[in-house]
Amino acid sequence: MLSDSVSGSEAVIVAGGRATRMGGADKPALVVAGRSMLDTALAAVEGFPRITVVGPHRDDLDPAVVQTQESPIGGGPVAALASADPAAEIVVILAADLPFVTAESIAVLAGALDAAPDADAAFAVDNDGNLQFLLAAWRGRALSTRLSALGPDPSGLPMKALLPEHYVTVAVPGTEDCDTPDDLHRARVATGTRADPKEARKILRDAQRPLPIRSVARDGAFGATLASPLVAAAPLPPAATSAMDGYAVSGAGPWTLRTEVRYAGAAGEFALNPGEAARIATGAHLPSGATSVVRDEYILVEDGIVTRPPDAPVRDDFRGIGEEWEPGYILAEAGSAVTPAIVSTAASGEVSHIHVRGPVRVHLALTGDEIRRSGPLFEGQTRDSLGPVLPQFVSWCGAEVAGDEHLRDTADAFDVLLRTTTDADAIVIVGATGRGAADQLRSALDRAGASAVVERVRCKPGGSQVAAVLPDGRAVLGLPGNPVAALATLLVMLPAIVDGRTLRTPATPLTAPLANASEVAGDITRFLPARQLDNGKWLCDNTIRTSHLAGLIGRSAIALVPPNAADGDTVELVLLPR
Repeated sequence: MLSDSVSGSEAVIVAGGRATRMGGADKPALVVAGRSMLDTALAAVEGFPRITVVGPHRDDLDPAVVQTQESPIGGGPVAALASADPAAEIVVILAADLPFVTAESIAVLAGALDAAPDADAAFAVDNDGNLQFLLAAWRGRALSTRLSALGPDPSGLPMKALLPEHYVTVAVPGTEDCDTPDDLHRARVATGTRADPKEARKILRDAQRPLPIRSVARDGAFGATLASPLVAAAPLPPAATSAMDGYAVSGAGPWTLRTEVRYAGAAGEFALNPGEAARIATGAHLPSGATSVVRDEYILVEDGIVTRPPDAPVRDDFRGIGEEWEPGYILAEAGSAVTPAIVSTAASGEVSHIHVRGPVRVHLALTGDEIRRSGPLFEGQTRDSLGPVLPQFVSWCGAEVAGDEHLRDTADAFDVLLRTTTDADAIVIVGATGRGAADQLRSALDRAGASAVVERVRCKPGGSQVAAVLPDGRAVLGLPGNPVAALATLLVMLPAIVDGRTLRTPATPLTAPLANASEVAGDITRFLPARQLDNGKWLCDNTIRTSHLAGLIGRSAIALVPPNAADGDTVELVLLPR
């Protein structure tokens, strides 16, 4: 590291600018390989005695990092360097749009400058031999002299104006910058953000911002996730109750039968004296004085006397107070999905309100000028066969639909969608995830300041999917436009968003042996409709039309078939809604 060999060193990271070719996006905050390009630059100069970031103030930076703003704002990189006022013996300059820059890159620059004592600066050159003014190591005195020579107002001047008379160049790894959306796309692909489905789900889940905790009435908690353990507030049973239809008895038999009958839920009280019995129904509270319940089939009644036959088993057919649980018993752990079973259990435990996160509210948007949901089709149009069924698939994934719309293929339409759907926790967009002329999603996400989380996935269909997180925490999941690809991707990926936003414990994947795995496996994971055979194994369709859902008829699951799978291998199954 440079600071290990040079006592007085300083790094200046230029992180301002208008990013006009990026549509005005906050370029240093754009994510490549799981972190922002500004964080990549900071990591490359970690350990420098002084690090200055020039650009808009950022609350999330380490307090040890000096932050300043060029004057005037937007005055360009030379003005940025003047505002940083570097004074160290060696000054390293780098831009915050270099996704591949590393500490090794900085060490190469430092070594080149050290090897040329007569040089004022060492500049990186890219693979085409172009000088990279914003990836350089300067002698501090020479840099100050050049800045002073440019006068009191260096705003608007190009970096070339700083070029000293004596300098050296060196080929440095990590010189590729991101000036355009295409540059950003290439960088994301090159850095391996094209994960396999299992990796992509974990990345997506871990990137989510948890929803706030709410206290809700138990009957209104369906679909949410427990934010704290569900704890019994009362014992169950709350009183000793009969487990069978029979006779409540007191003491050892025989017993004299009383005329009263004890029914479940009946009001009124009576007491059994030793040697007495009374009829009792299943679920009824035992009368005071009762010591046991004997079921009907183990009882003989004759002339008002109740006896137990000698060959009848002796057993207690009642449930004691708190036999199931006592107050304070944990009925369900935090992270559990609030299912009907949990709501019912909360009622049994006399829990009236539950602390939860969620449920996750999803806004659906189908894109495409050619899509028509109702009315006659005109030339160039196609029927919307996906929109009417998408809400059922969203519910199957553990979320609820907050709204839906049809989106035109215009940049403004995507910008408005991302800006206005603030009542949703996640936005699911079908279509526009490719790189075609009408595919606007990725550039809109960059303009909205979203952090890209998943950029394409190694799977087929569904490889063009994209996932991001907006600055306010809303998740965005972009699905391919073909119906089968969209639904398969939704079923695989949306639960990861639900888990991450609600801190839900991920469900254990359903797995089963696949009978024809070698026939259907490819070189990447395939999402294929599957059905179960009589022998318990599953069978996949090798080919399927993705433009309609007819191929899902009679199928029970989507199988995630890994590369090079063999017949009989266990694969993950994602069940289809029923």
